[in-house]
Amino acid sequence: MQFDHQFNHKTMNPLKIATAQFETYDNNKAANLSSIRDICLKASAEGADVVAFHECSVCGYTFAKELSREELLAIAEPIPSGESTQALISIARETHVTILAGFFERDESDRIYKAHICVDKDGLKAKYRKLHPFINPNILPGDRYVVFDIHGWKCGILICYDNNIVENVRATALLGADIIFMPHVTMCTPSPRPGAGLVDPSLWENRENDPTSLRQEFDGLKGRAWLMKWLPARAYDNAIYAVFSNPIGKDYYEIKNGCSMIIDPFGDIIAECRKLGNDFAIATIIPEKLEQAGGYRYRNARRPELYADIIGQPHKSEQKVAWLNAKS
Repeated sequence: MQFDHQFNHKTMNPLKIATAQFETYDNNKAANLSSIRDICLKASAEGADVVAFHECSVCGYTFAKELSREELLAIAEPIPSGESTQALISIARETHVTILAGFFERDESDRIYKAHICVDKDGLKAKYRKLHPFINPNILPGDRYVVFDIHGWKCGILICYDNNIVENVRATALLGADIIFMPHVTMCTPSPRPGAGLVDPSLWENRENDPTSLRQEFDGLKGRAWLMKWLPARAYDNAIYAVFSNPIGKDYYEIKNGCSMIIDPFGDIIAECRKLGNDFAIATIIPEKLEQAGGYRYRNARRPELYADIIGQPHKSEQKVAWLNAKS
C-alpha cells in the first residue's frame, strides 16, 4: 500500500466543488432528497463538478439518539442496493455532478453504521463508515480509511468527530488524499468550552425580522469562531483541500449554523455559505497549491522513526461527548 502523498499535478485539471447547507427534516428522506436534488440542479447550472452534503443529510441526525435498535434498523439501508443510494445516483445522472451524502447503513448481517457515500452517473464510487460514531450506541464504528478518485483527484472522507482526532486527517492525507470531504452536524451545542451552548430556536424562527441576533450567535463562540480554532489547521498542516459541510436550521431540538466552507492547502477559506437558509458555495480547486503549501514541505520533513512507536502504542479509545445528554 502506498502511504505517502504522490501525485502528478500535470495530469490533474481544476475541479469545481460545491459545498452545501440545508435544513434537514428528521426521518423524512423524500423531503431531504428533494433538497439535495434542488441544490444539485442549481450548483450544476453554475458549473459545479462535485456537490458535497453534510452528515446524515438524507435522513437527519440528532433525532436518532432516541431510537431503539429496531427503530434505527428500520431506517437504515443497504448500500448500494438501498433506495437512497439509488435515488442519489439518479440525481447525479440528471444533474451531471458527483454527489457526496450520508445516511445510516444496514449491512447483510443487520449491523448498523453511519455511512457517507460518493456517487456519480455510473453508480457508487466510494463508501465510508464513521470511525467514531456516538449518537446511538447501536451504531458500530468503521474500521478503515477510504481514498478514491474524482476526475483525477484523490479524495478521502472523514465524518464529523473523525476530524477531531488529528491522526485520522494525517493518515488519510498520507494515503494520498488531495481533498478530504468533512461532512458534519456540529456547533451550537452545550460544552465545557467557554462560550459554547445551544442557540435559542426563537432566533431561528425570527431570522427574517432579526437576522443580526441570529448571526451573532452563529458566528460567535457557539459556532463559527470555534470552528476557526481548528478546521483551517487540518487543511494547512496536511496540505489538502478541506470540504466542510454542515446543516443549517432545525436539527431535532437543536439549531445548526451551517457555514459550510472549502479551505485550501494554505488554510484559507476560498468559499463559504453565508445565507441564513439553504445555500451552496463553489470553489475552483487547482493542483498547484498542493505542492506550494507549507504543509507539503512539512510532511516531507517528517521523521517517523522518532515517534512511530509512540503514536502506535496501544490505547483504549474513549469518547465523552459533552452535549449528547443535554435536554431541550
